[in-house]
Amino acid sequence: MGKSYQKQWTGVFGDPVDDNPTVVMEQAAFDAAGIPMEYLTIQVKKGQLEAAMQGMRAMNFTGINITMPHKGEVLKYLDEISESARTMGAVNTVYWKNGRLAGENTDGKGFLKSIQDGKVPIEGKKAVILGAGGAARAIAVELAAAGIRKITIINGNEEHGRSLVDIINEKTSAEGVFVHWKGDVHIPEDTDILVNATPVGFVDDKKPAIVYEDLKEGMTVCDVIPNKAWTGFLMEAKDRGLKTFNGLQMLINQGAIAYELWTGKKAPVDVMRAAMEKEYGVKLP
Repeated sequence: MGKSYQKQWTGVFGDPVDDNPTVVMEQAAFDAAGIPMEYLTIQVKKGQLEAAMQGMRAMNFTGINITMPHKGEVLKYLDEISESARTMGAVNTVYWKNGRLAGENTDGKGFLKSIQDGKVPIEGKKAVILGAGGAARAIAVELAAAGIRKITIINGNEEHGRSLVDIINEKTSAEGVFVHWKGDVHIPEDTDILVNATPVGFVDDKKPAIVYEDLKEGMTVCDVIPNKAWTGFLMEAKDRGLKTFNGLQMLINQGAIAYELWTGKKAPVDVMRAAMEKEYGVKLP
């Protein structure tokens, strides 16, 4: 048989996607493993997801990542959805499972692995999540599954915030509490884990509007922003000597899970981390 020129395709559907760095680590991983796979960064505008998913099936894509604004809508176009993804109502990774198109959410799983690798206690602890979007949902559901006792959601949009709290209270074993975000909000002093799951800091150096004097010794502070190692939010925590975790660490871990779903092979996490460190000129833990 002659040489095969056919490649396998993966990638990401979203809008905007031009600054999504996932291609850097996934392509490095495919190349290091010698897998003939290409990761494509594809702009899919609102209203075009159904056509894009049909195209993915027709062109026999191996899998696809889903990012804003499609993580909720994509559930309609899948044959199978993991229990945790269904609970949070959001999918960010699509792959083939026994000939069926399946959906998983690796956002929260990537976050959880980061803090577990960092030896952060979770069981019986109290978390505060800033925001109530897709990342906040994923993190809340995975923290609850890992045994967190209480999750406080701080959000400006009351309907979205209370909706997430309802999910926590009705579908997980954790206690969910809502706090309406007005002005510089206070962080409860018994907080063990504080997470910024808002996009504040993604395109500039702005910080979420909280009272930073409330960051106390013993807190673990995390940011989901995936395009920088040190946001203003994390710098505030670092200056106070607190343990921090950034969105790049979370992104690498969730990317590793996607790689394994697509290839069936163990992810070369060291290769993926090195690619992101080179891309951003940082040294990650």
